Amino acid sequence: MSETNSAATAATPAEAAPHRYTAAMAADIEARWQDFWDAEGTYAAPNTKGDLAGDPELAARPKKFIMDMFPYPSGAGLHVGHPLGYIATDVYARFQRMTGHNVLHTLGFDAFGLPAEQYAVQTGTHPRVSTEANIENMKAQLRRLGLGHDKRRSFATIDPDYYKWTQWIFLQIFESWYDDEARRARPISELIAQFESGERAVPGHTRGWHELNHAERADVLGEFRLAYASDAPVNWCPGLGTVLANEEVTADGRSERGNYPVFKAKLRQWNMRITAYADRLLEDLEELDWPEAIKLQQRNWIGRSEGARVDFPIDGEHITVFTTRPDTLFGATYMVLAPEHPLVEKFTPGAWPEGTHEVWTGGHATPAEAVAAYRAQAASKSDVERQAEAKDKTGVFTGAFATNPVNGEKVPVFIADYVLMGYGTGAIMAVPAHDSRDFAFARAFELPMRCVVEPSDDRGTDPSTWDDAFVSYDARIVNSSGADDLTLDGLGVVEAKARITEWLERKGIGEGTVNFRLRDWLFSRQRYWGEPFPIVYDEEGVAHALPESMLPLELPEVEDYSPRTFDPDDADTQPETPLSRNEEWVDVTLDLGDGPKKYRRETNTMPNWAGSCWYELRYLDPHNSEQLVDPEIERYWMGPRQGMPHGGVDLYVGGAEHAVLHLLYARFWSKVLYDLGHVSSAEPFHKLFNQGMIQAYVYRDSRGIAVPAAEVEERDGAYYYQGEKVSRLLGKMGKSLKNAVTPDEICAEYGADTLRLYEMAMGPLDVSRPWDTRAVVGQFRLLQRLWRNIVDETTGEVTVSDAEPDEETLRALHKAIDGVRGDLEGMRFNTAIAKVTELNNHLTKAGGAVPRPVAESLVLLVAPLAPHIAEELWRKLGRTGSVVHQDFPVADPAYVMDESVTCVVQVKGKVKARLEVPPTISEEELEKVALADEKVVAALDGAGIRKVIVRAPKLVNIVPA
Repeated sequence: MSETNSAATAATPAEAAPHRYTAAMAADIEARWQDFWDAEGTYAAPNTKGDLAGDPELAARPKKFIMDMFPYPSGAGLHVGHPLGYIATDVYARFQRMTGHNVLHTLGFDAFGLPAEQYAVQTGTHPRVSTEANIENMKAQLRRLGLGHDKRRSFATIDPDYYKWTQWIFLQIFESWYDDEARRARPISELIAQFESGERAVPGHTRGWHELNHAERADVLGEFRLAYASDAPVNWCPGLGTVLANEEVTADGRSERGNYPVFKAKLRQWNMRITAYADRLLEDLEELDWPEAIKLQQRNWIGRSEGARVDFPIDGEHITVFTTRPDTLFGATYMVLAPEHPLVEKFTPGAWPEGTHEVWTGGHATPAEAVAAYRAQAASKSDVERQAEAKDKTGVFTGAFATNPVNGEKVPVFIADYVLMGYGTGAIMAVPAHDSRDFAFARAFELPMRCVVEPSDDRGTDPSTWDDAFVSYDARIVNSSGADDLTLDGLGVVEAKARITEWLERKGIGEGTVNFRLRDWLFSRQRYWGEPFPIVYDEEGVAHALPESMLPLELPEVEDYSPRTFDPDDADTQPETPLSRNEEWVDVTLDLGDGPKKYRRETNTMPNWAGSCWYELRYLDPHNSEQLVDPEIERYWMGPRQGMPHGGVDLYVGGAEHAVLHLLYARFWSKVLYDLGHVSSAEPFHKLFNQGMIQAYVYRDSRGIAVPAAEVEERDGAYYYQGEKVSRLLGKMGKSLKNAVTPDEICAEYGADTLRLYEMAMGPLDVSRPWDTRAVVGQFRLLQRLWRNIVDETTGEVTVSDAEPDEETLRALHKAIDGVRGDLEGMRFNTAIAKVTELNNHLTKAGGAVPRPVAESLVLLVAPLAPHIAEELWRKLGRTGSVVHQDFPVADPAYVMDESVTCVVQVKGKVKARLEVPPTISEEELEKVALADEKVVAALDGAGIRKVIVRAPKLVNIVPA
């Protein structure tokens, strides 16, 4: 709902106060100073060398690299919720400049992705055309907010000069492997040298490296490369015509974009071996200044767990399981494989074994039919959905039995969707007495249970009488003795784990190991609008990297931008990419160093995450065509330093929704580049701050359809749209919800400085808060009072005096300086504005002309928050140069401290006196003053004193005898 008569346009007639601060004046001031900043390069941050080198004195200052999360240039433009983080980083960056720092603050655009492609499909407009138009619109909106960005450093991920280096980084990852002993990535050439010399045996082959053919060598290297193509289970979305990463699938098994069903399919796709870095991704979190909630989400996603791998013999081979509880091996009474497990078909017999329980068969005549039907059912669920706690457990017997290695018992092998191929080995030993999911499954399929961990309650040791599994990590092991003098009986869990692991390793049927929930990163998309892979395939299907001289590999023109989509429910389909239709581009003859040969290009594109994995580095050296980034420049801005052992960006601000995807991927790329010597920073972002969300009320009619919020009327506590009563609920702001307010609207009505102040004053930056257009006027009035304290509204002349400020004003000023400085450093912008308001109100109430030193300090206090009006007032005060690079005021401690403070004196816990005492009074002196006070003496009434508790200068608590 909007206010029809804003204070910006009402109040005193213009002819009576022609120099009043109004919306029109704000618009004029803001446009002029924005032009000035652009023309003067006010926000240019100098590098130490190269084309962006500048003032060496400025470059010699302490530096700050302040970043916002990459925005996507939407066709809908910005609403007032979007700039919250951008304004906050701008305020912080301005404050850092004024406190003596060389500040790098800029903004680029993350411009590849699905929205532009979908728009292209719908309209026939090339994605580049619509995306570049959106970028220009967004730039204009952001400029109007007065954001102090170094525009020389801006770029979009769709610029070929940018994605040349995205492709180059991909090739560095492709041409690398992870050395577990050295705990770092190394060039693949070093691994090849080890194979050639015989230093390292060739895995999976009895022949030496020189005896392998071209394709065999490629297959061996593919098992080591950090970027590799493989046939693997993927999330296939027919409705979108593309595969999706696990993180892009919702909990109910549908695509995050479009809400289409997602199925499991086996396709050849590119992957990043992020799992090689799992331990380092966990360890290095400790040194990062990130919110604990984000760290926890990353730890949970990586999911490190210690346990053992155990081999269960079956038909002359074995099924390997990973378990975190090897101490419960004697309690394993059946096994479960993931439906996609490659051994399922191998061990599934032609007929049901004699005596097979009917409930195990799923009503099917043969094991093959049962397995096929269940696999089809499981394929329609996402990994998240499969891991959710379901009331009814489903599964089917494969018809095969394995052998429990510790006691020789035959245990039936099932498949069930609660076991994932992507976790551990895709197989589990089921210990139903001590695992709740296994317990529920065993009950559903009438499977035996054996107690091997002694219950600490009174349930007894017969699991058939239990209501649920008994799970404990601090109990005694029972019923766990077998052959070869192996017994765990009487041991605690920790000791039992150690003994059984040692036994397994001695027997060669298992080993202690660490497992991770983290899976390798699926890096292929069947889309058009993304970075092409710099990969070609020879006639044997072997992948080859393009040389750097052939980069960038630019996106070709295609007539049809859309991948082939299918019936959303048709799981039995295969991707067909837009790039595959451009045969002239796909089939090429190239000389990769061994003569011209025919090749076929990769027709998948990279996911939209690729461009945002390294963009902080491009900001540093954006025009470098010879290197990813100049090493000296990278070390200057991002190198390790005191308190930041891994280096990185000083401050990174963005939404908490990127806790896993973007942040984890970017950390992985940084570590690979660090290992290979291309950067000095092993982490991209040292300090992370998650801003809250600006919310808005959503109004819905009786049909549940959103109605325009601006046209809703409030009457007697109820809400009406066109005479019909509507509901109101606080939620997101957006065009589809018809409650979006654009920054352009607010700037037109009040000015950008008012919008900036309002968004910063709404509450703590990390807390979500509701937008209220009617409340914006409060910050506009603050700026009007500020203006009036310095400028005469009738004549336009400056009204400040050269008189010395009185004691009270000096105290108000220096307290404000001290408080605002601390608040801006701590990103407490709402309380900083409150302190500026308090000082401004003091000056208003004091009356008369404001002393010049006070006026100038007030302008400087306001400058980071409302830069346009600060520039204008600074110039009116006769000062030259931009306020942007002035020194922020420093408080005089003598005026910050109060002359006196109020000390409360309690007797028996009740307040008996209030004393005005110096703030520096000692505890001994304060005790004497309190005990001598006549009201205290009267309250004690001659009683002795058992104890006096003094908390100088504000509290004395007397306990009578």
